Amino acid sequence: MTQQHAAGEVLASSALALAPLRPDAFTVPYRDPVWDGPTDPILVADHLKGEWVLFYTQRRATAPGLTGVEWVHGTGIGVARSSDGGATWRYQGTAEGLIPPGTELPATLWAPDVVRIGDRWIMYLTVLGGRRTDWTGTAEIVQFASHDLETWEYLGRTNLDSARVIDAAVARCGDGRYRLWYKDESRDSNTYCAVSDTPDDPSSWKLEGVAIPGRPHEGPKVFRLGGWYWMIVDEWRGQAVYRSPDATGNWVRQEHLGGLILTAPESVDGRAVVGRHADVVPLPDRGPR
Repeated sequence: MTQQHAAGEVLASSALALAPLRPDAFTVPYRDPVWDGPTDPILVADHLKGEWVLFYTQRRATAPGLTGVEWVHGTGIGVARSSDGGATWRYQGTAEGLIPPGTELPATLWAPDVVRIGDRWIMYLTVLGGRRTDWTGTAEIVQFASHDLETWEYLGRTNLDSARVIDAAVARCGDGRYRLWYKDESRDSNTYCAVSDTPDDPSSWKLEGVAIPGRPHEGPKVFRLGGWYWMIVDEWRGQAVYRSPDATGNWVRQEHLGGLILTAPESVDGRAVVGRHADVVPLPDRGPR
């Protein structure tokens, strides 16, 4: 997300020109060439190579012989790159080095968020141990650091006082502090929040409490646009939209259409699909149209 990556950013003198993300970047949806199940996307501006990087959960949608929800477990983090503003994408395989010590194998990796902080990128990643056929097991958010978006150094686990936390989203807020929003499945699948002044330190996060209560949802994403901070969450019937003056709290659900966008089903291979767990990249204002 543009405003996150800019916060405190220090770039090498060898940084290359980055083509702006095109408004039509995903007119043709990206399809994972291995399992055809890319989910939980995060787009990262790699100024060092002048490319956009797409990280995503590589769900095993077409893997044969699986039972229950085994197809969403045992997943890696897929990587694709674009040097033309998102017109085309080159699949790079899966990111390596993202399994924390002591994790039960095969590991399950979900929903990364990647934020530029200082001279490094920090990844906030959901990790589960093992490959399960149901929605059980401990899920936690861990942190990694990288100087090149390819080699990752393990920083540690966060302590969010819950055995089932997923879908991290991190941004610098109006008070200058960083906040981590996430889905707490042990607390009604609502969005909870933690705060830190040193977001690259996993032990620094302090729980603030519930940010978005009510109807269960997942996949929070926070971004700045038009002088406001916005949050979208996936209610499995479209994206719910909230607004805050500073992202420290006071999230107000938008009233238009019940606060929902991307609700009209589109047809994919004959199946109705609404907007699900998403990322947002604010584009430059191009003026009147």
